[in-house]
Amino acid sequence: MVVDAGGVPVAATLTGANRHDVTQLLPLVDAIPPIRGKPGRPLRKPREVLGDRAYDSDPHRAALAERRIGESLARRNTEHGSGLGVYRYVVEQTLALLHQFRRLRVRYDRRDDVHEAFLSLGCSVICWRRLNHGFF
Repeated sequence: MVVDAGGVPVAATLTGANRHDVTQLLPLVDAIPPIRGKPGRPLRKPREVLGDRAYDSDPHRAALAERRIGESLARRNTEHGSGLGVYRYVVEQTLALLHQFRRLRVRYDRRDDVHEAFLSLGCSVICWRRLNHGFF
């Protein structure tokens, strides 16, 4: 899941439970839709991607650099305290909001399309709540 600085889901994909998150970094960045609403051309890519140590790899850093996207990915085998935990909290909070929907907390559906539909619905509800109530 990709969220903006306010915790609004921007893009989400469904994968198997045995897949590592880092395999979805570039597809999620590519799945970000154009962001409209401000004067000028729509923003098509984020300025910067934040991630924890799981996303630390030179090929992903190079791919983000090719897309002209800045990265603040924590490095492995370094001391804790990079300061990214404050920003990572926004993503974790959005995931916790998704888990409030019982259908998404524990996956009972065998069909991927049904579960993905409920994931989209949950993201839509979170977007509506965030944008309607002004949590920025």
